[in-house]
Amino acid sequence: MFLNYIKEFFVKKSLNVNLNNEKNEVFTKNVQTIGLLIDESNFEHSEALLKELTSYGIAEENIKVAAYRGKFKKKESYSRPTFGKKHINWRGRITEDFLNEFVNSEFDLLLSYYNVENSILMLLTSQSKAKFKVGFSAVDQRLNRLMIHTELGNYKLFVSELFRYLKNIK
Repeated sequence: MFLNYIKEFFVKKSLNVNLNNEKNEVFTKNVQTIGLLIDESNFEHSEALLKELTSYGIAEENIKVAAYRGKFKKKESYSRPTFGKKHINWRGRITEDFLNEFVNSEFDLLLSYYNVENSILMLLTSQSKAKFKVGFSAVDQRLNRLMIHTELGNYKLFVSELFRYLKNIK
């Protein structure tokens, strides 16, 4: 238990370093690729969220998903790439290959679909090489370029607001 608090401290320290070095890129083209970082500990409608994104013209093969679970069980099989606290080491470095690939992919858009400040999810969002980051307004303002104020369960409103704002930005 105590070791988890120490690990959380070091992950937050690494997150603060990343947030101070954050660079903002300009968003000028249509969205082709999306990275979707979901906290499945608090949100159970991941499939419906994916269908909603595809209904706006994004091909399903262009959406890459990484799902976080607070209680990750190694023996359980998950339908999408899933990770937990054990996949981040003490220095805030990623130890899982698919997660490294996810963070280093240059998505047109990264959707950080979590509304609770979780240091591991926030670290992954800050380390992402995505050109434009979108998330909830309840999370740290320095992480995302666009913040949408909705409830976590209201994914249809979130996606419709997202594409409405993206249309106005271009």
